[in-house]
Amino acid sequence: MATGRPPSKTLLLLVAFGLGAGCKAQRDLDPVILSLGDQAVRRSEFERHLAALEQQGGSLDPQVRAALLDRFLEERVVVLEARSRGLLSPQSGPEQEEAAAGKLLADETRARVDVTGQEVAAYYEAHKNELQSPETVAVRQILVPTLSEARDVRRRLQKDPRSFPALAQTLSRAPEASAGGAMGRFSRGQLPPELERAAFALGEGQVSEPVQSPYGYHVLRVDARQPSRQPTLEESRDEIRSRLRREKSEAKIQQFVAGLLARARVNHEAAQSALHP
Repeated sequence: MATGRPPSKTLLLLVAFGLGAGCKAQRDLDPVILSLGDQAVRRSEFERHLAALEQQGGSLDPQVRAALLDRFLEERVVVLEARSRGLLSPQSGPEQEEAAAGKLLADETRARVDVTGQEVAAYYEAHKNELQSPETVAVRQILVPTLSEARDVRRRLQKDPRSFPALAQTLSRAPEASAGGAMGRFSRGQLPPELERAAFALGEGQVSEPVQSPYGYHVLRVDARQPSRQPTLEESRDEIRSRLRREKSEAKIQQFVAGLLARARVNHEAAQSALHP
């Protein structure tokens, strides 16, 4: 039966304490692991991220989980900064977050990357081997099922070397038969080992002995060879400048993200607790 009397102060305090304790307990179960200004990321967000990855690829070992946590914090701190700069609305989803983070990083590095002529020249001297164009061969093939067929093909080619494209179109089982057996141009490491050994042993216009592979027997012809070549500094300038810009941009991004993490508050204990299922 209602008495009409207002609740006592003691009762109000108990209710308030109970509600506050309940909220605090709920927050403690899902602590903030990263905050920047008034923006925050809770542990459950990383746990969901981790669960999605494990659902796709199976259980992850501790080292991989730790590396994923570091990467997650780096990515999220950029998103938090994008939010603080007004690049995102509260309702933004993952796609908008990724786009805003990319724009922020691009804006931070675009106007700050410069490559001097001295840097280009120094890079050229230090990386000549990398810039060197490899030796290549332009190869044709005829692929047949048996050794006897391959030997017959080779005998016919010895009589008329120029008949290779026509024989490839009529006899070869390889995908490029309709193109006269032309496979393309290759450097070392791009062909199966047995074909590479045969092709690079041939001079221009020469035809190989039959070469066995899991697909059958190949007869190869090298149409052209191009020796390894060292490009000049001038020829390499644009490629080197592009490489150095990319390297400097990546370094700037790393510095920018490190600066954000230094400004942010990271609850390492709470973050680490998410690594142990």
